[in-house]
Amino acid sequence: MTLNIIIIVLSGILLPFLLYYEYRENRKGLLPTKTALSALFVMTLLVQPHPIPFYYHVLLIGLLFCLGGDVFLALPQDKMFRLGLVSFLIGHIFYIIGFFGVACINIWTWVGTLIVFIFSGYIYYWLKPRLGSMKVPVLAYIIVITIMLSGAWSILGDSSFAWKGRMVVFSGASCFYVSDLFVARDRFVKKEPANRFIGLPLYYVGQFLLAFSVGLL
Repeated sequence: MTLNIIIIVLSGILLPFLLYYEYRENRKGLLPTKTALSALFVMTLLVQPHPIPFYYHVLLIGLLFCLGGDVFLALPQDKMFRLGLVSFLIGHIFYIIGFFGVACINIWTWVGTLIVFIFSGYIYYWLKPRLGSMKVPVLAYIIVITIMLSGAWSILGDSSFAWKGRMVVFSGASCFYVSDLFVARDRFVKKEPANRFIGLPLYYVGQFLLAFSVGLL
């Protein structure tokens, strides 16, 4: 419990600095701050009890790939953005394995999948004219993150898990999904501070919730 509090406090201190460096586009401050903050969600998972070892280990790998993605996105080159996209895509694949690996398919899976696929289809339709050479990578990413959120719906509807744990997983995955919408808007539609001021807190809340979930299911 003490470690959790320390990690949360440290994260709360680092996040405003991260938002400041993002706003100023200060790469020298951004890279170490973002790396440190993202390393904290990995540390969060490592210090949790893990009654489901499979879920724990798979999410750990997913979080490590997301940490790598954060480092890539903190770098300015277009190549780094593509590497970040691939790193996050792999992270989502491990989340998918974790969610579907522990949850039974249920009515919530099908209802949630229908909802999220319709919404994701609209998002791709909205982005497509602006994507240029990134159409295929972005489509692949949207498909994977959509399946990831479908997996979170499966956990939400699986009554064999504690309600608190199910809500934490679903909330974490949903925050991650919505945060990526702001990344896409910033990259392909309109670059403005609001995208980061909303998207980054949502992203970190999502990742920390998923890290805490290993001890709550």
